[in-house]
Amino acid sequence: MTYNFDEIIDRTNTGSVKWSKPDVLPMWIADMDFKTAPEITQALVDRASHGVFGYSETPAAFYDAIMNWWKKRHELQLENDWIVATPGVMPALAAAVEALTSKGDKIIVQPPVYNHFFITVEQSHNELVENNLLYENGNYKIDFEDLEQKAADPAVKVLLFSNPHNPVGRVWTREELLKLGDICIRHNVVVLSDEIHSDLVYGDFKHVPFASLGEAYARNSMTFSSPTKTFNLAGLQVAYFFTENESFRKMVKHTLTKWEMTMLNIFAIDSLIVAYEKGENWLESLKEYIYENFQYLRDFCQTHLPQLRVIPLQSTYLVWLDCAALDMPSSTITDRLLEQENLWLQSGIKYGQAGDHFVRINIACPRALLEEGLSRLAQEYRRILNT
Repeated sequence: MTYNFDEIIDRTNTGSVKWSKPDVLPMWIADMDFKTAPEITQALVDRASHGVFGYSETPAAFYDAIMNWWKKRHELQLENDWIVATPGVMPALAAAVEALTSKGDKIIVQPPVYNHFFITVEQSHNELVENNLLYENGNYKIDFEDLEQKAADPAVKVLLFSNPHNPVGRVWTREELLKLGDICIRHNVVVLSDEIHSDLVYGDFKHVPFASLGEAYARNSMTFSSPTKTFNLAGLQVAYFFTENESFRKMVKHTLTKWEMTMLNIFAIDSLIVAYEKGENWLESLKEYIYENFQYLRDFCQTHLPQLRVIPLQSTYLVWLDCAALDMPSSTITDRLLEQENLWLQSGIKYGQAGDHFVRINIACPRALLEEGLSRLAQEYRRILNT
């Protein structure tokens, strides 16, 4: 089947968070401007046509779909009992932090990193510890020496890990994951691995699930994921976590039960099952289109924005732009783009101080919208250089 990712869909007046500002081209938040796979849409229409939407159990097919997906796509064999359904990755991750730490404990994050990691630490009344990624010549890597020093603090209980990494787009290698895992095992630090972007990996890069490293690593970790990024289903609120560590699993399930966050809605259940059972062809076409968008952006920047550095995209649909040459804070850049060009990008400072002088741009949109967004970016870029 051929999918029309060039189709521009009017999302205004639909309650979209992304498109909430009138007359603005939004390329900030991480959802896509594409219709989901037609098989998913049809399944939701079929469910809606039934007309009765009472309480629903999460069926065995839900867990089977997850197990089959991870085995086929990521060569990871899961067991049914390891998987827990949740309404979202972040609620589940927050529940894990609540369950595995006590007030005043320390939690490591690796900036620049997903902004909700910071929010989760703050709301848990724990202390934030930053293990900044090393940035050299347009590439990022983990600072293992610094991680070792910080993990050695007995007060550090958890590492919030972005795998693949949002916003820098890194796909971590098995060697990197083993090194990180060894440090965490050595110092009794539990790895909470957010793998929501794991299906959006390009070229020869391959996602390595943290739980695939071996039993010791799997038992010292929990993995959080969802089809929502992959299939543009964020509004349906469906996710899950898995761990073979029964103690961790029971503790987090207890917290989710306390928070009354254990039931999924019937549309969420059906969307995951159909996405994982019938959405693979759509996903492969989507990835091809997104990477072509990245190539277009990269070529455009080389020609029209040569002072900006485009960080290589190994995963996600979120491009990380180094704007240090403009010599102004990232929040100033994004504010100016919004005010002068009605272009809404995400300021790098959202991802920690290490993200200042960077901006994040969402390229999961029809090519015509990307072209328009880059044209607006170039306009303000020239304006800044001439002041």
